[in-house]
Amino acid sequence: MPTLVLDTIINAPIAIVFDLARSIDLHMYSTKKTNEQAIMGVTSGLIEAGQAVQWRAKHLGVYQTLTVRITKMEKPYFFEDKMTQGIFQSMDHKHIFEEQVDGAVLMRDIFNFRAPLGPLGRLAEWSFLTCYMKRFLEERNRIIKAVAESGNYIYYI
Repeated sequence: MPTLVLDTIINAPIAIVFDLARSIDLHMYSTKKTNEQAIMGVTSGLIEAGQAVQWRAKHLGVYQTLTVRITKMEKPYFFEDKMTQGIFQSMDHKHIFEEQVDGAVLMRDIFNFRAPLGPLGRLAEWSFLTCYMKRFLEERNRIIKAVAESGNYIYYI
């Protein structure tokens, strides 16, 4: 199972970074390239523990739906979402937030996934899917950082 670990340093208060990371509206803004839309469950605002959202997006040329549920949350330090329905065999995403001594926040993503289709899925993971998912998450984190550091986050939380 591929595991991606991404660290992003953000110069903003931890509560703001935490809220932006769980903002449905910012998620849609940050994933414009894949036309990601929240279509069921929590479709706007901040998602909370126990809540779910269903996304529709175009990935690798194909429209797909994916439902995730927030399974754990410890504000403003941690939340976890897990896929309950979608194309992956499995997927979970841990979001960890640590205040740094200089006032910045370390936002760490630990993203685990398993492609479907057995050996063909392993080949897809190795050949392109892991890199695709890493770029997708890096872009999302770049947008979270830019919005948090700009101070114009009121539209998303």
